[in-house]
Amino acid sequence: MIPMEYYLIISMVMFFAGIYGFIARKNLLAILISLELILNSVEINFSVFNRYLYPEHLEGMFFSLFGIAVSAAETAVAIAIIINVYRIRQDIDVRHIDKMKN
Repeated sequence: MIPMEYYLIISMVMFFAGIYGFIARKNLLAILISLELILNSVEINFSVFNRYLYPEHLEGMFFSLFGIAVSAAETAVAIAIIINVYRIRQDIDVRHIDKMKN
């Protein structure tokens, strides 16, 4: 059996990589991928804590499935917005988004 600390270390690395990408990147798609890394690290934590603290219950797994569904819906909406921004501006750089104001 793999110790819980290994899963938590992987989740922590994913979370901080997502935070760094969210702050450092200027491309909307890179920011979206970083946000997905953050959400996936949280879902790993839900599953790991459920597995080790309450192995007979499935609440953490259900929260993870719900998080995956919300993440998929969020990604679909974000990509639709990014496509519309690209059609208008021909660029998906975050620094140029404020030029869409009237």
